[in-house]
This record gives sequence, structure tokens and C-alpha cells, in this order.
Amino acid sequence: MRTSKFKWMRLGLVALFVLLAAGPLANTQSASAQSNPAVGIVCTNGPTFNLSTGTGYIVLSDANTMFMWSYSVTGGAFQYPGPVLCVNQGDTVTVILQNNLSEATSIIFPGQENVLANGVPAQPEFSGGGDLISLTKTAPAGGTVTYSFVANKPGTFIYESGTDSKKQVAMGLASVLVVRPSAGANFANNRPDSRFTPEEEFLALLSDIDPYLHQAVEDGVPFNMNNYHPRYWLLNGRGFPDTIADNYAPWLPNQPYGALARIHPYDATLHPYPGIERFVNIGTEDYPFHPHGQNGLVIGRDGNAVEGTGGEDLSFEKFAVNIGPGQTWDVLFKWYDAENYSESNPIPVTIPDIANQSLGMFYSGSPYLGVMGPMPPGVSTLNQCGEYYIISHNHALFQLDAWGQVMAGPITYVRIDPPLPNNCP
Repeated sequence: MRTSKFKWMRLGLVALFVLLAAGPLANTQSASAQSNPAVGIVCTNGPTFNLSTGTGYIVLSDANTMFMWSYSVTGGAFQYPGPVLCVNQGDTVTVILQNNLSEATSIIFPGQENVLANGVPAQPEFSGGGDLISLTKTAPAGGTVTYSFVANKPGTFIYESGTDSKKQVAMGLASVLVVRPSAGANFANNRPDSRFTPEEEFLALLSDIDPYLHQAVEDGVPFNMNNYHPRYWLLNGRGFPDTIADNYAPWLPNQPYGALARIHPYDATLHPYPGIERFVNIGTEDYPFHPHGQNGLVIGRDGNAVEGTGGEDLSFEKFAVNIGPGQTWDVLFKWYDAENYSESNPIPVTIPDIANQSLGMFYSGSPYLGVMGPMPPGVSTLNQCGEYYIISHNHALFQLDAWGQVMAGPITYVRIDPPLPNNCP
């Protein structure tokens, strides 16, 4: 499972950055999915979904591959994480699960009420000896089961295996359900202050992997889940630097979702609404995720608006979003150009000579938004139009790791483009 790969990893990173510098990447998805954005959340729209369980492999930051389970659209390619299911409040949601694994599995929908399985109320299953087998009706190997419920409550939810959950969720059987409110698709919930910019909706799905579990499952041998110990931590099923690549990056055929957040500066007239990040933890540990450069306004948790019993606003700002296992948080955020510094309104400090600067790979050569400045001879940049890049990462720094390779795992960027109109690709 571990190989001598650092030479190839370095070559791969070089290729990645060259592709990123060239602008948005070619999209190799099917023709039916060509409307999906290169950046931001990718919805599989309902309210009826045909999902299958299956096996496949993903690529990790240290160039290892990992055997995974996941949900995929029936008839489509394997993907991890599973599809993001998007429905409208009031929809009758139907999920037909076809099980292609060698053991029984199922889906549960935390936060949803009156879920039916094959037309009857979903109930736990027990063995003949009275042991709990599953939290809901299972689909045996090669079998199917149909779940249905009315999506009465808007917000961000998890869907995951309800059968041997400790093992099957860790293997990859979990993803996200987004219920759009009756107030409209550009609202997080039915509160008028939950409105966001539709083009600035992002997903941060956090998970972890113990490679010894996955190797044992691939080999068909037992694994004691009491010994589970993560050695990889992922963001949208990827580790850094793949996290900042486009959705459907061609070198990640089974990991379709990127995590780069691309926004514009807040402007009360031209850009009056914030972006939204939907944080979801399907892993086994707490994730204190921290976007640098701005606090986030927490407006929803586990599919509930953050408000009092009388409807009063109880939203709150957070420096780091502390998402526990099984939790979801809806967080609004925006970036202000507070001082409006520009070449005509310069920063009131003496900027060191460029020979005395250490330049990052995303630096434009100028400290001003929307300006491309001179770079020293032989120094290239991945900056495209004078945009800013601000790192976002998990604040439990030991999780920024891929089995000993540091600066991997749940790391991404917020990209702030110059105000529209601009010449950004």
C-alpha cells in the first residue's frame, strides 16, 4: 500500500500547479453534467434518486491509492464522496438503493422524520438472537430498498449507512443532503437574513481514513474497529493540494468535488450578499476548521436555524468552526476591502525592495487587488488577474497530514477576485 513515490509526487505537484496556472481545467464529466460549476457545490437534483453502493479507489496526497466504498448514481462511475443530493422543502424524496457490496447495507437520514422503507415506517432490524443488525431496512448483497420521506425542514444534513455504521461510514458510505427552503434557493433557511450569493455556495465535507481498515476490507479479513486510528484526513474526499483543483479535475476521476472558495469583495450595492460554506463532518474526530481573513457567521446547525423559540436571531461569529462528528454547520462569510488600498491610495508603509521579499506562488507581484506587478527574473506566479488568496485549513494541525507527509489533508484557499467586471479567467 505504501510505495516509494516522492519523486512522482513532486512531478505530480508541478503538473498540478502548471494546470492551475493555465486557468479553469478541462472538464471530462459526461455531457449530462456539463452545467456543473468548476468551483463550488455540485448538486445532484431530486427529488428522486437512484443510488448504488460500490467499490473503487481514490488518490491521496502522498500518491498512495486507497480502496473505498461509496454511494454513486446508479449506472454512473464510482465517486467519493457520494453525490450531494439537493431537494426543495416540501418535496417527497425517494431514494432507491441498489447494493453492489458483498454484505448488507442501508441508508439513514438523520434529521428527517417519518422515513419509509419499502413503503412502511423505517424500523431497526434485529437478528434471531435479538442483536441489532441495522438501524433501518437493509438492502442485502445484490438487493434493493426504497426509502422515502417528506423534506419538511430546510438545511444541511448527512445521509449515511445505518448498517454496521462504525465500519461502513468509515469505509465511505456517507454524504450530504441539502434541503432548499421555501424562501428560495438562495436562502440557507426561511429566515430573511440567511440570503447568500448563489454563485458563492461551497461545501467542506471532512472525513478521515485508517488505511489498515481499508486494507483489511479489501483483503476480506477482520478488523477490530476498537483499533481504528486515522492516518489521512480529507476535505471533499481530497487532500491538499488536490483540494484547490476544479470540480471534476481529470486526474481525480473518482474524487469529483473541489474545495476552493472563489468570491468577490462585499459591496452594499454591487455584491450585497455573502457566500455560504456548508461544513459537514462524516469523520470520527472534531474538526476546528479555520478560514483565515474573516470570521464566519454561524446561522445553522444540524439543519436547524440558529434562533430562539420566538424566532429571535441567535447567529454568532466564529474564528474557527468546531464541527463534531456527525454535525453540519451553515456559515455565511464575506470579505471586505476595508481600506480600499490601491495604487492611487497606497498602503502607508514602505514595501521592501523585491529582492528582499520572499514571494509565494500565488502572489501577483502587487499588494493591490486586481493589479499584476513585476516579478523577479525567473520567478513565475499562479496568480491570474491580481486576485488574493487566503488559506483555509483545519486548526488541529496534526490532521494536516497524509501518513507522515505534512501540509496535506484539509487545506484549501479562499480566492478573492477583483470586483466585477474584471478580466479574470
